[in-house]
Amino acid sequence: MTDLRLKAVTRTQGNNQALKDGTVRPRNFAFEWEEVPVLIDAFRRMVRGLEFDVSEMALTTYICARSFGKRFTALPIFLVRAFHHGAILHDVNGGIDHPKDLEGKKVGVNRGYTVTTGLWARGILQSEYGVDLNKVTWVPTDDEHVLGFEYPSNVDTSHRGKSMRELLLSGVVDAALGEVGVEAPEIKPLIPDAQNAAFDYFRGTGIYPINHGVVVKNSVLKDNPGIAGELTRAFEAAKAEYLRDLQGNEISTWDKAATVNAKVVGDPFPFGIEKNRKALEAITQFAFDQKMVPRKYTVEELFVPVN
Repeated sequence: MTDLRLKAVTRTQGNNQALKDGTVRPRNFAFEWEEVPVLIDAFRRMVRGLEFDVSEMALTTYICARSFGKRFTALPIFLVRAFHHGAILHDVNGGIDHPKDLEGKKVGVNRGYTVTTGLWARGILQSEYGVDLNKVTWVPTDDEHVLGFEYPSNVDTSHRGKSMRELLLSGVVDAALGEVGVEAPEIKPLIPDAQNAAFDYFRGTGIYPINHGVVVKNSVLKDNPGIAGELTRAFEAAKAEYLRDLQGNEISTWDKAATVNAKVVGDPFPFGIEKNRKALEAITQFAFDQKMVPRKYTVEELFVPVN
């Protein structure tokens, strides 16, 4: 396995920079990094064409891909984390004052219905604020990474290709999930003091939302016994370098958020199943509740056992 070279893609940020710049070098294989400027393009290339041996991937994209039998499996390495209470936006003059007011309304979703921020935001609305998600019409602005995904009946795809700014400011949608590109004083988070609300959510539930993980092509796992453990140790070593100086390693917006989150959650990027079980149980339940997958997956069946 010493001659093994793995074509890989991940966005450079603090917790993987040591792998990308060669400070940390795996013992029994080498990475061949491909830089993809728009990371979601890499997700699509992996899902639709299995173009990489190792790929960063949105966790919701992965769970949907598994339901379609895509030939890759995740490692319990979680590179991107975020709280999403502040991602639920509304026009303060639009007549929506509380989350329950979204029932019967149209809510835009930045990019696809199955994006991770959308899943977490809807899950929060349902579990924390009692919103009946089936009474909301969801309006995505793009297609899904997984081709062939069948939308729930309350998803309106007729506005794909339009900007969320246009949809929100024109009143086509009454609220929005995710980045909307709107710099306007009337557009604010629907949940007041969203950051502290998110931290209270973590304190009460133990759930620290996961956005992105790492997947490996099944053929690589089959042909190289032990590679899952080697990959995990490589990413863990890179993260250890990052944790030596959080503020000194703020090279992305995710890193800046992680520095703030660390004051509440501790390790801003915990790896492994047990340290993340509550978040993983939540995301698998939300994916089923939101009709992204035909059944609820168990946590164990989604990940490669790592020794």
